[in-house]
Amino acid sequence: MKTYKNIQWLLMVLLIMSNLNASAQNAGMAGQTTENFVGPRNGSLVIVGGGKVGEDIWKTFVELAGGKAAHIVIIPTASDDGAIARIREGKSTEIDALKRLGVREIAVLHTRNKDTANSTDFTAPLQNATGIWFVGGRQWRLADAYLDTRSQQQFNKVLERGGVIGGTSAGATIQGSFLLRGDTKTNTILEGDHLSGLDLLHHVAIDQHILRRNRQFDLTGVVKRHPDLLGIGIDESTAIVVHQNTFLVIGRSYVAIYNAARINGQSAQPAPLASTGGPFYFLGPGETFDLQRRTVIKKDKNRSSYTPSETSDSKASSR
Repeated sequence: MKTYKNIQWLLMVLLIMSNLNASAQNAGMAGQTTENFVGPRNGSLVIVGGGKVGEDIWKTFVELAGGKAAHIVIIPTASDDGAIARIREGKSTEIDALKRLGVREIAVLHTRNKDTANSTDFTAPLQNATGIWFVGGRQWRLADAYLDTRSQQQFNKVLERGGVIGGTSAGATIQGSFLLRGDTKTNTILEGDHLSGLDLLHHVAIDQHILRRNRQFDLTGVVKRHPDLLGIGIDESTAIVVHQNTFLVIGRSYVAIYNAARINGQSAQPAPLASTGGPFYFLGPGETFDLQRRTVIKKDKNRSSYTPSETSDSKASSR
């Protein structure tokens, strides 16, 4: 019963997010149109920072994909060949988690050949998919295989139908527009020989494992060099659930926000949060963020809704 209530709460918050986005757009935000969403217009994203993916995150992903009636496609391409072989044999934590939650329709889709990824036969399982899950590994492998192919078109169609795309670690970073740590040599090179992600989140660079691997300062320089980007760093066992222009933090740890306006000292700390005055700030589970205004959303105690925090972040940020 507790799990059911948690999922009900999540879906209620996603509905509030949609209403908030609509209200902001109807108010005539400068330079924006009703079609200009940072995230998916119809579907959702579940973006995990690596480590152990908790049951609450899996339940959220499955519920957004349609519950027990979901058709899930697992894409393990970021992983090495040994891990992919085990997943194809059904020996994986991903498949175990989905089956435990009652999902019966699970397909595994993998290629390293762009011509194959561009074929109608290969993409057939995606046509009825309600959810896609990208396994972790090296994000450049996903870029090599799927960018600018029929597969990428089908990923977008899953979202257009109201489905969900999730992923962890490399499967998180690939969902941004800017591909961080995409170099084929090593993941310590922040801006390498692959710089384009799937662009499911526009004008965004995503990092993962940020606290566990002491990466919390890495996005600062990247966003400073590319001030149009919003940096989102997600720690392990933590996720953001994205719909249209809003995300909700779920899981066990924190999400860091990197905005050029704050890095350059042009904006104050968001009002609901404590601050040490650094170039980024953290959001915890249950907190929400406006991706279009690039500001924290705080709960209005006088109303049953969420409202953007009135900070200079929303005024100073550039897109």
